[in-house]
Amino acid sequence: MKRRVRRRRKKKFDFVAAPGFFKELWRSLPQLKGERLRRTLTGYGMIAPIIIGAVVFYIVPFGIVLKYSATLGYGGNSTFVGLEHYRKMLENDMFTLAFKNTLRFLVIALPAIMLLSYLIALFLKNNAGKYKLVKSVFLLPYIMPVAGTVLLIDLLFDSSGVMNDLLTLLGIPTMDWIGSGYAFWIVLLLYLWKNTGYSIILLLAGLVTIPEELYEAAELDGASGFQKFRYITTPQMWYTVFMTLVFSVINAFKCFREIFLVGGEHPHESIYMLQHFINNSFANLNYSRLAVASVSFFVIIVTVFATLYAWISHKDKVGD
Repeated sequence: MKRRVRRRRKKKFDFVAAPGFFKELWRSLPQLKGERLRRTLTGYGMIAPIIIGAVVFYIVPFGIVLKYSATLGYGGNSTFVGLEHYRKMLENDMFTLAFKNTLRFLVIALPAIMLLSYLIALFLKNNAGKYKLVKSVFLLPYIMPVAGTVLLIDLLFDSSGVMNDLLTLLGIPTMDWIGSGYAFWIVLLLYLWKNTGYSIILLLAGLVTIPEELYEAAELDGASGFQKFRYITTPQMWYTVFMTLVFSVINAFKCFREIFLVGGEHPHESIYMLQHFINNSFANLNYSRLAVASVSFFVIIVTVFATLYAWISHKDKVGD
């Protein structure tokens, strides 16, 4: 009669819970043997280029930017001045103008694109099969090259463009659209036209995943359309809304390409953004001012994303 030998299972090492990359690698080496050790080292070796690239091209340069923002001079002659550059930057009229315009653009553009995209996505949800071609058309402005977008703006709002030709036909004096306060609203419309379709697709992808049985059960209970939207649609769409907001913020900052090509290095004051200030500081080799502007730009992005995530997390917890 053969005796069954119970093999003792070897304790697996939990790499996911490792608090530190190199620390856990060093601790785990005695527990790893042969093929397992080779696979582990191979895995770490494969992700090493990503980690090294992130350190070399992101973390180290950002550390240098922080150093420039808090020191005066370059190389061995630099002197630590703390927040002096930031204080002077707050007194800089061009910086405050760029900062206010950037915040103004975000405050107006983000709610506008989310509201418009959500309304269209809700309309298309119940008719998704009928408007397949329309959903494809929505993405055309998003994938249009920057040169084509700028050419369209020039065609419409140039001094000899379509809008001025229309004003001439109506007997109204022509306008310098890009060189006046209308430039901000033109840029805002450009952002909405170019990115609304992409936001619609993201929101529609979240809407179609909500089970129809929930709506049918609510309808049997006598729920109105608004009640179904509030208690079924809204709670299950928070994270989709968050991701759509993230991409909308990214696209808002990417809109600087069109603004720069349309308005140049020194556009009308209504569309003078933080990216203009950073670009001009770099052209003038003013590294301290460039560093402060870059850090401020980073703080804006982190603050916006952190606020959005905290809001979505709170909504998800309360279930409202």
